[in-house]
Amino acid sequence: MPEQHKRTGCDLCKSRGKTKFDLPIRMAFHPIIDVEAGQVFAHEALVRGPEGQSAGSVLGRVDDGNRYNFDQLCRTTAIETASEIGMTTALSINFMPNAVYEPANCIQATLRAAERTGFDLERIIFEFTENEDLTSSDKLNEIVREYSRHGLRTAIDDFGAGYSGLNRLAQLQPDYVKLDMDLTRNLDQDARRRTLVWHTKQMCDDLGIKVIAEGIETLPELAAVRDTGISLIQGYVFSEPRMEECFRDSEILKAF
Repeated sequence: MPEQHKRTGCDLCKSRGKTKFDLPIRMAFHPIIDVEAGQVFAHEALVRGPEGQSAGSVLGRVDDGNRYNFDQLCRTTAIETASEIGMTTALSINFMPNAVYEPANCIQATLRAAERTGFDLERIIFEFTENEDLTSSDKLNEIVREYSRHGLRTAIDDFGAGYSGLNRLAQLQPDYVKLDMDLTRNLDQDARRRTLVWHTKQMCDDLGIKVIAEGIETLPELAAVRDTGISLIQGYVFSEPRMEECFRDSEILKAF
């Protein structure tokens, strides 16, 4: 191919990301608690509008034209905000695999944001949902490998909600899986789901993958989850997502 017609990964990202995401965003943070250690393990960054509007009102403005720039904006905003408020735990960031056109190039803005703010790459976890309509499993494998190369960790979100959950575990080597809320909701009242959650935990232990239970809202649910051996837990039983001005790990732990 003639030199003038060659397209690098960055060129591809730029060509598909011509449309800027025109709404300012902020981040709320939802803690993930290590109940065995009695400390906050991580915070999941959740996108919000400029006045704290819901994630739905922001995500409703994402389309094929601005998806790349939106994904990049969420990554850098999460890292910058976490650094500004003095977060010392891990930071979990949701990303859109279909917005990653060339993993080695598309990760560069994340690396620059971490370097600029002094945020340790090993404290960053990237979450992706198994429900996303991925055009290529090979591409997802490539993304996970590239992120791991930089010391970044990965997590499968909403595990158990999609048809491909076990295939994802067979193909990938994520560091974490987050159980879908439909598996954990009212877990104390459903013996069958407790069995499923227990066996999922045992399987992940064998694979060297840590399990996070999300959507825990009541003390009986919390007790049921802990009975399965899961110690990383996220949910309103501890705290709702908090905007940066309300970020207080000490208050969360005091309640715990």
